[in-house]
This record gives sequence, C-alpha cells and structure tokens, in this order.
Amino acid sequence: MYGMRMFLEANVTWLDVVALAFFAVAWVGYAVFSVRHGADVPGLRTAMDSFRREWMARMIERDNRMVDVNIMRNLTRSSQFFASITMLVLGALIALMGYIQQALQLVSDLPFTVKGSQTLLEIKILLLVIIFVYAFFKFSWAIRQLNFCSVLVGAAPKMPKENTEQYAPHINRAARITSYASVNFNNGLRAY
Repeated sequence: MYGMRMFLEANVTWLDVVALAFFAVAWVGYAVFSVRHGADVPGLRTAMDSFRREWMARMIERDNRMVDVNIMRNLTRSSQFFASITMLVLGALIALMGYIQQALQLVSDLPFTVKGSQTLLEIKILLLVIIFVYAFFKFSWAIRQLNFCSVLVGAAPKMPKENTEQYAPHINRAARITSYASVNFNNGLRAY
C-alpha cells in the first residue's frame, strides 16, 4: 500500500512508465540476446575464450611465469579501477539524495526539462543507485575470480612438452575462471 501511495504521490506520467519499461526490456533483452547470439555466431567472447585457453597452455610450459603474473595484475587492475570509480559514483548519488530539492530546482530551471516531483526524482536516483550497486558487485566478483585464477597460475606445474593431455584439466580450469571473470567485468561495464 505504501509503495502505491508513493507511486501516485510521485506524479508518474505514462512517459515515465514507458521509459522504465523500455529500460528494463532493453537491459534484459540485450543480455539474453548477447548470450544466445554468442552461442550461434562466434564473436569476440568466443575468440577471447580460446585465446585464454591458449594463454594457459603456454603458461604451463614456462619456467618463469612473470609474464603471466603481470597479465593477471593488469586484468585485476582494470576491475579494481572500475570498482573504485563505481564507489565514487555511488557516493555522489547517495549525497545527491540529501540535496533533492536543490537538484530539482536546478533542473527545473533548464528550458528543455519537464517539471517533476521530488518523489519521482528520488525514485530515479534510487534506480541509478541500484544499477551502480549491481555494477560494483559485478566488478568485485570479477576481481575475486581473477584472484582465484592467480592461485591456479601459481599452482600450475611445469609441463613437459611431450605429455600435454594430463595437464588439460588444469589448463581448462584456469581458462574457464578467467572467462567467468571477463563475463562479470563485461556485465559491470554494461551497467555503465
């Protein structure tokens, strides 16, 4: 009952409802489309998955794995950068919640805007908070998965050139975890 009262109090127009519905359908629809289309038509993700497996196969042949450690560090830094920026955006959005009236007045002075209620602006900012919380968790999970892969890189035995099949499970595990991390990183970027 409270949610419905707040919804009516927000002076939500049919255009707001259409915009929210379009946003939800576009976000979910694109995610479903990209997974299904990627299964049918090989794309960048499929190509990168095979390169990740090739990387892990080459890694297991090396005595010195400093190159692999640096690659893992670089991948982790990208996720850490976006996770920290996401925290800054979340901080700004939460701070904005305390200045709704001033923000509403500032926006209403612009010539091309439609006057809205304070509650409607709060709902819109809350939607942005939810999106950026989702992005933060995706980046954080990508960091965690890359940490798991770092452990696998560190635990990988050196493979003799003649017996490659016995190391295939280790290679596949490490490649799969980096692929999972890349999917989560990509989902975090989509949230932006």
